Amino acid sequence: MECTVSWTGATGARSGMGFLAETGSGHTLMMDGAPDAVKPENGGQNLAPRPMETVLAGTGGCTAYDVVLILKRGRHDVRGCAVKLSSERAETDPKVFTKIHMHFTVTGKGIPAAAVERAIAMSHDKYCSASIMLGKTAEITTSFDLVDL
Repeated sequence: MECTVSWTGATGARSGMGFLAETGSGHTLMMDGAPDAVKPENGGQNLAPRPMETVLAGTGGCTAYDVVLILKRGRHDVRGCAVKLSSERAETDPKVFTKIHMHFTVTGKGIPAAAVERAIAMSHDKYCSASIMLGKTAEITTSFDLVDL
């Protein structure tokens, strides 16, 4: 897997802290820093997600992918899956994630709650590379709602 991240603000009076990521699969993703009121030249312009937000989003995508795939492989009629992640970070550098809570909302027809619970646990314990990696610094907890259609 490869990715190239380039600073987009290398020219101009206000250089900013924007970055363009080009992934090995041929996609692009913009990232930007938070504006800095004290030293504007060191801050971003709030034009894209922060890099750490993309880490959190990627983790949500990784685990949601697992949950849907596990439920589909179990021949469950899954029709929707969303995961809301909330996090806390260390107050000092490096400001790693220290707590992450993932709340899943799974929608489908006749899916047993035990199947959803199992799919989330399998993702958390075995399959989701991102959450397993972040689990080295963060306490990760999960919960879910099941919406039966």
